[in-house]
Amino acid sequence: MTELASGVVQSVDWIAVAPPAITAVVALAVLVADLFVPAARKPVLGWVSVGGLVLALLSLLPLTSGDRSTFCVVGRAGQCSYVADHFTVTVQLLVLGGALLTALLSLHNADDLPPGEFWFLLLSSAAGAALLPASRDLATLVVALEVTSLPSFALVGLRRGDRMSGEAALKFFLSSVTATAVTLLGVSFVYAATGSLHLNAVAVGLAHGTGQLTVLARTGVILTLVGFAFKLAVAPFHFWVPDTYAGAPLPVAAYLSVVGKAAGFSGLILVSVIAFRPYADVWGPAVAVLAALTMSVGNVAALRQRTGHPRSAVRLLAWSSIGQAGYLLVPLAAAGYAADPAHEVGTTVAYALMYAVVNLGAFAVVALVAGARRIEDFRGLYATRPAAALALAFFLLCLAGLPPGVIGLFAKVAVFSTAVDAGLGWLAVVMAVNVVIALYYYLRWTALLFARPATRTADSGAAEAAEAAEGVPAASDVSGASGAVAVPQAPGRVPVSLTAAIALAALVGVALSGAPQLVLRFASGSLF
Repeated sequence: MTELASGVVQSVDWIAVAPPAITAVVALAVLVADLFVPAARKPVLGWVSVGGLVLALLSLLPLTSGDRSTFCVVGRAGQCSYVADHFTVTVQLLVLGGALLTALLSLHNADDLPPGEFWFLLLSSAAGAALLPASRDLATLVVALEVTSLPSFALVGLRRGDRMSGEAALKFFLSSVTATAVTLLGVSFVYAATGSLHLNAVAVGLAHGTGQLTVLARTGVILTLVGFAFKLAVAPFHFWVPDTYAGAPLPVAAYLSVVGKAAGFSGLILVSVIAFRPYADVWGPAVAVLAALTMSVGNVAALRQRTGHPRSAVRLLAWSSIGQAGYLLVPLAAAGYAADPAHEVGTTVAYALMYAVVNLGAFAVVALVAGARRIEDFRGLYATRPAAALALAFFLLCLAGLPPGVIGLFAKVAVFSTAVDAGLGWLAVVMAVNVVIALYYYLRWTALLFARPATRTADSGAAEAAEAAEGVPAASDVSGASGAVAVPQAPGRVPVSLTAAIALAALVGVALSGAPQLVLRFASGSLF
C-alpha cells in the first residue's frame, strides 16, 4: 500500500482484479509465444487460450462471498474505481463464459486466420469486457469499453484477402470511432458540470446542479447515452451490424453478438442507474422509445430475410440480435421509473444470460454444418445430424420464448412484467407484437430442420452463383451430381471442441429451463 501526496491510496486487491488480469496476461503470453512456436504447433496457442479463460472463470469463485473494491479515494466512502460485487461477478461470468464458448468454436475454424493475432485480440477484448462491469468511474469505464471494441474490429477484418471482411471491419471501425467521440464529449460535459468522474459522486453532483451547469449536465447525459447506443447497435444506430456479422469470421460474429453486447449493456446500466440516476426522467422515456424502435426494426428486418439468400443464416441471427437488444432495453427503461431499480436491472442481466447461452449455441450449430450459409441449407438437417438439429431447434425455441425453451419464455415474461409494473403499457404492447413477429422466422427455420430435403432448383443454382461471387463456398451436395439433393454436409468427424461448445450451451440452456426462478432471483439481487 503506497500513499500518494494527492491523498489517494493505490492499494491493489489482486483477488478482485484477477478475472480481467488473468485474461490480459494470457493474451500477452500467447502473443509472445506465437513468435517462437513453429507453425505445426500453432494449435497449442488455442488450447492455452482456452485454459486461460477457464482459469479466469475459476478466479470468480472467491468473489461470490461478498463485495470487494480497490483503487479507492481516501476518506471518500464509495468512491472506488474497481468494485467486484454480485453485479460484476454475474456479468464477468457471462462475458468470460461467452469468450470460452467462442474459443471452442475457433479451435477448428475453417477460416485461414493467423493464430497468434487471433487469440491475442480475442483475449484482449475479453479482458476489457470483464473489466467493464467492475468500473465505477467514467474514465475507467470508457477505457474498458475501448479495450473491448478496438480488438473486435481487428478480429472482424482478420480474414485476409476477403473483401467483405475488410468492408465489415471498416464499417465497424467508423461506427466505433463515432461512438467513442460522442461518448467522450458527453463524459467531458458531465465532468465539467459535476467535478468528478466517480459514478456515485457524479450522481450527487447532478442532483445538486443549478443554472447553466444543469443544461451542460443534461447535454452530457444525452451524448453519453447516444454513444452507448452506437456501441450497442440500438436503432437507429444499428446500420453496421448486419454487414459486420456477415463479413466477420463466424466465431467473431458469435462473439460480437453476445460478449460485446453484454459488456456494452453493463456499461449502460452503470452510467444510467448509478451516475445518471437523478436524470431518470430524461433517460427513462428515451430508453423506452429506443427499446420499442430497436425491437421493431430488428424483428421486421429478420422477417424479410430470404431463406435462399447468401449468408442469410448469419444475417438473420444479426437482425435477431438487434431485436433481442430491444427486449434487453425494456427493463432498463422501467428502471427509470422505479424507486429501487434492483429488480429491473436483475431482469436485464437474467435475460442477457439466457440470450448469451442460446445464441452462442445457435452459432455453434451453424459452424458445425460446414458450408451452410443460407437458412435453406439447413433443410433436412435432422436426417443427417439429428443431435445438431435438435440442439438448434431448442436454441431457436428459447429465442422465440416457446417450450421446451422454458428459460426463454420465463425471461420474456419477466421483461414484459417490468414494463407493466412501471406503467409502460404501450411498451408492453409493442413487445408483445414483436414477440409474435419473431415467432414466424424462428419457427420457419426450426421447421426447415425437420422438413424433407428438397431437390436442386434454378433458384438454388443462382444462390450458389451469388455465393461464389462473394467468395462463399456453396453448400455441399450429397451425391455431387446434377439434380442432387440440397442438404447440409453429410456427417463426418466432428471436432471435439465444437461438440463441447454445442453440448455445453445445450446443457446450460436445459439447466436454466429447469430452474428459471433461481436465475432471476440471483440476478435480481446482483445490483451493487
